[in-house]
Amino acid sequence: MAVNKYYNSWIIILSFIASFILTIIPLPISVASFNPAWIAMVLIYWCLYMPERVGINIAWITGIIHDVLTNALLGQHSLFLCLIAYFALKWHKQIRSFSDWQQALIIFSLILINQLLLEIIIYFLETNHPIKLSIIYPAITSMLLWKWLFIYLHDLQHHRQKIL
Repeated sequence: MAVNKYYNSWIIILSFIASFILTIIPLPISVASFNPAWIAMVLIYWCLYMPERVGINIAWITGIIHDVLTNALLGQHSLFLCLIAYFALKWHKQIRSFSDWQQALIIFSLILINQLLLEIIIYFLETNHPIKLSIIYPAITSMLLWKWLFIYLHDLQHHRQKIL
């Protein structure tokens, strides 16, 4: 059982590291606004499928790392990732029972709320910053990529069970 726990910890850590790398990879200007919310999607997955291991504390830590990596206001992403983790943890049993497209719509909603709240913070901090309609793009791409991320992370867990 200890090997199981150790393996799960490494999968969780490596998946978050991969999400950090995917977040900071520079993209061309034409597609940069379509970059999915990788960190939030990985956090949602682990909150849904391992709620006893990943929760608000992990959301806070990943948010701080996200803030440092993206040179954002310290605590900005942490606050909203904690909010996302809270909703994912609160309704993890219901969300897990939903169909694929229903889960994708929930991902879309959570990411869109996250993007909107981040944009409102920037709006109040910068006087001439208009709220852009492009905040919907990361929510759309996250929704479209959710199933593939789910399959990949789920297969990692099944691969663990075959090894052990």
